[in-house]
Amino acid sequence: MKKVAVKVLEESGSQALQYSTTEGFEPLRKQIAKKINAKFKTNVDYSNILITSGSQQALDFSGKLFLDDDDVVLCESPTYLAAISAFRAYRAKFIEVPTDENGMLINELERILQQNKSVKLVYVIPDFQNPTGRTWSLERRQQFIEIINKYDVPVIEDNPYGELRFEGEMLPAIKSLDKKGLVIFVSTFSKTFCPGLRIGWIAADAKFIEKYVLIKQGADLHTSSISQREISKYMELYDFDSDIEKIITVYRRRRDTIVDAMEKYFPSDIKFTRPQGGLFTWVELPINMKAKELLNRCLKQNVAFVPGDSFFPNKVIENTFRLNYSNMSEEKIHEGIKRISKIINEGQQ
Repeated sequence: MKKVAVKVLEESGSQALQYSTTEGFEPLRKQIAKKINAKFKTNVDYSNILITSGSQQALDFSGKLFLDDDDVVLCESPTYLAAISAFRAYRAKFIEVPTDENGMLINELERILQQNKSVKLVYVIPDFQNPTGRTWSLERRQQFIEIINKYDVPVIEDNPYGELRFEGEMLPAIKSLDKKGLVIFVSTFSKTFCPGLRIGWIAADAKFIEKYVLIKQGADLHTSSISQREISKYMELYDFDSDIEKIITVYRRRRDTIVDAMEKYFPSDIKFTRPQGGLFTWVELPINMKAKELLNRCLKQNVAFVPGDSFFPNKVIENTFRLNYSNMSEEKIHEGIKRISKIINEGQQ
């Protein structure tokens, strides 16, 4: 990145340090379109891509575009807590669609759409979902888009983790199945490259992109010119996919470590997911145990997790929590699970 930064300044420093177009640096938008079309089977033209300041800004803009007071957002149950925060800022209401290991339950989705005329948006994370780590099956994706087409409701497909697959085939994005331009595909370089650069994007039909661009102009004019050029130059000079493979190798080992440790140490009545990729696993405690109380005891032993209640916009679910295995060594992961298990066992005695 130091070499890239110098090259950008030497080759196009005056442009990199100036204002730029709201839509984003054109070569980067073309690189993104090529990447997602190859990996997720989409058919997106670069002109339908807007660069954002992280994918979190894309979620905020989506709330601004689609939601008014008391409008309804449908989401998985549980779902990403920062999406809840983004949409709640526009005074939206949430309806949680029951979800299993393959994604939203389609019969429940259709029942809710039939009964609620105020649904303005559906928000989903089909690949290695935050917080559960689950991935939607291809069949569920196909069934989902059929219902979306039937009821003509826009969808935010949030895909920050899709490239981080440890095993199995990469599944086509829901966006790739979209024939009516209803799916807005949101992603970021934060999970595959550098979170500090704050570079994400929206890929959507022209009718939506035009409005997103107007919102972006009012928010911050455009995303950092120099950061966009640095990522683009990096992708031009280096093998980005090879870098991702290195990350995947590390994350796979850490996923294996946490799953093996939970299988070894956790009591048999505790359930957890075994993700095929991404950063998270989801733990379900016995119904009488409260994750926040467990966390308080764990913090005293220098181990932490995120209690699950904040991932449910409406329900009060106190016996779940999310574990992130991406940012600790295997040794610390193993020791952390061992400590959590010891604390759980002491609480059950």
